[in-house]
Amino acid sequence: MCSFSLANPALAITLCLLAVHCGRKGDPIPKPRSAAQAMEARLEGLRKVRLVLPSADVKGDGLAGIEVVRVLYLPLGLTKPTPEDVFSRGEVVLERRRPDLPGPGTALIMDLKSLQRPQGWIVVVAVRVGNVPGRPSEVLPWLDPAL
Repeated sequence: MCSFSLANPALAITLCLLAVHCGRKGDPIPKPRSAAQAMEARLEGLRKVRLVLPSADVKGDGLAGIEVVRVLYLPLGLTKPTPEDVFSRGEVVLERRRPDLPGPGTALIMDLKSLQRPQGWIVVVAVRVGNVPGRPSEVLPWLDPAL
């Protein structure tokens, strides 16, 4: 008759770890996404905006792509608002989604003829997958469509 003993402590520890199955169970949790950098935006005439999509996030890591580009509008006030003011208080008036968007760092011209709003301010925001909005672009003036 033979008795089994765990004389070797390393063997005992290894067997305990195998029995417990250390580690997190389930699907891996993806790391949270950082916001995209602000896009370069400038007016091309009265009704077109030229955008350069960001190629990195605010941490400096490269972007694989942008999910949505949103144009936000804020009516004319007494002073020129900051980009954050237009982003927080403005309304989304136009969106352009993938697959109609070019890759990161590429220029895009958006036609704003359909935007029928009185004078005010606009900013453009790049939104990543997971509805993570980036930093808003510089504030651009929006002129009366009757002009």
